Amino acid sequence: MFTLTENNVVGKELRVTVVDSLKEIMAENEKVIALDADLGGASKWTDLAKSLPEQFINVGIAEANMVGVAAGLSLTGYTPFIHTFGPFATRRVLDQIYLSGAYADNTINIYGSDPGFAAGHNGGTHTTWEDIALLRSIPGVTICDAADEVQMDWIIKEFAKSKGIHYVRGNRKGVKNVYASGSTFKIGQGNLLREGQDYLIVATGQLVSEALEVATNLETKGFSADVIDMFTIKPLDKGLLLERLVGKKKVITIENHSITGGLGSAVAEVLADNGLAVPLTRIGVDERFGQVGTPDFLQAEFGLTADKILEQLPIL
Repeated sequence: MFTLTENNVVGKELRVTVVDSLKEIMAENEKVIALDADLGGASKWTDLAKSLPEQFINVGIAEANMVGVAAGLSLTGYTPFIHTFGPFATRRVLDQIYLSGAYADNTINIYGSDPGFAAGHNGGTHTTWEDIALLRSIPGVTICDAADEVQMDWIIKEFAKSKGIHYVRGNRKGVKNVYASGSTFKIGQGNLLREGQDYLIVATGQLVSEALEVATNLETKGFSADVIDMFTIKPLDKGLLLERLVGKKKVITIENHSITGGLGSAVAEVLADNGLAVPLTRIGVDERFGQVGTPDFLQAEFGLTADKILEQLPIL
């Protein structure tokens, strides 16, 4: 069960949340191993190296090897968690995740940090608009996009409980709180955060807070909207989508990702598969590479702030 927070402020850095969650898990289970691709300072996983040195491996800047090591650990009964920046955790190592991970029926838990505009000054080489699209194509992979620190903590702990390839993307820095402390969730189940009659807004990750702001703004203009946090993109909660689509004039998807292959595509597939002619507006990135700038600048540049999203809606 979840509860929305009333103070929509920036919370604890998500990288700190991940480290705190892993410390708890690793202290309870010596079979949980953390691997990092020489980003311990950026990820704060050096804290894991200090507190639990026997359960930490820095593989160096060798991401494909990191996945291979994680697969070997899985084969020998360990539960590996790996981290690097989003593009290097997915695009660079896709073949290893596919073959050494999913095809070989191994367990690898992946944290891909700083997706989309969160890459900031690291620029286009470190920007991933396609990580969800790539991993959606691999059978059996679970894909999550954490909305805030509460959800990230829950996701990391939940990943440790089951077998398979699990991917969570999230900013390293702090993001706006959406959920109250103690909230719990369910993999593959979307969260209906707000109810409305006119439109259905489906958002994920850091942009859930922007989606709620968009809905509030729409209300001042005489429209009401459902808002769903679809924090699990795979498996997608098709049942909730079909239920909330009834009577809606339009569906709007909002994601810090390409509109090709991500949340927008997944929702479009549900509409097509069920023969539904509800208009769909996909808010995301369309045919662009990343660039250098502050995260705030880039979020606006790519049209992913609440006000920029509203400008893209033809309903106004």
